[in-house]
Amino acid sequence: MKYTELGSTGIKVSRICVGGMSFGRIIEGGHQWTLDEDATRDMIAHAYDLGVNFIDTANQYAEGSSEEFIGKALKKLSIPRDRVVLASKVYFNEGHLSRKAIRREIEGTLTRLDTDYLDLYQIHRFDYDTPMEETMETLHELVKEGKVRALGASAMYGYQFHNLQIVAETNGWTKFSTMQNHYNLLYREDERELIPVCEQYHVSRIPYSPLAGGHLTHRGWHSGSKRSDTDTILKHKYDDYMEADLVIIDRVAELAEKHGVSMSEVALAWQFAKSVAAPIVGATKVPHFDQAVRSVDLELSEADVKYLEETYTPRELVGLVRHP
Repeated sequence: MKYTELGSTGIKVSRICVGGMSFGRIIEGGHQWTLDEDATRDMIAHAYDLGVNFIDTANQYAEGSSEEFIGKALKKLSIPRDRVVLASKVYFNEGHLSRKAIRREIEGTLTRLDTDYLDLYQIHRFDYDTPMEETMETLHELVKEGKVRALGASAMYGYQFHNLQIVAETNGWTKFSTMQNHYNLLYREDERELIPVCEQYHVSRIPYSPLAGGHLTHRGWHSGSKRSDTDTILKHKYDDYMEADLVIIDRVAELAEKHGVSMSEVALAWQFAKSVAAPIVGATKVPHFDQAVRSVDLELSEADVKYLEETYTPRELVGLVRHP
């Protein structure tokens, strides 16, 4: 496994991150493919054995049970706290990013993860209802108190991320060191504005959905998996561009055959070619993580990257919170 630093925080993470959205109790109306407590522990154990030390989750994943399962797994596996980098998120909760909400939610997250601090605390979306100053000052206080080591943000418009950084900079508060945005070969809209802002502030990118919800792991569109059949959010993100995206998927398959690797390895290697720090992989089977780890050592040529990118079709933005 190779490692990198999150921004300029001094926090060293594996180039692959474990996605916690795959863990937790099955919730009615929620994700139907999540792993139970025992399977979560097995997945984390396997990832850790492969050198993966970075785990990302959120307060609302499976109504908090993702954090709970991760915390229990780390304890049962006797993994020292300082050997793993834990990240979680706040926003999809009462009060969004208000001072009261952040203060309440960080305590719940720490309790469920059974830890005294988070290595990375991320705002899950931009909050239109709370003054940016209130949010950034509250997050800064958590850092000063030792409850959080570093701050990150997730999917939002480029100007919003820029404005939040300016607010922190102007007031001498902690700036964001990471951006967890939606980014893969089938969705590259952030290359226009958000990614350049990240580069301006030397922010490490840790994208979610690097495999486009599994679309980049097999030929064709439907895999027959439980997620493919039940995830309505996944369908909303990608189905409208299926015809154009099948061309890209076929090219991923061609390069996989050329290099003698899996399609997921090619899709993740493309992330590294685009200067991504650590894509978040939401694996539900052990072989998925084996492939993800192997992708770290796969280097695509400039010609390979161009071949994968050249048929991309610009599309509507998805995953952002729009102004009410």
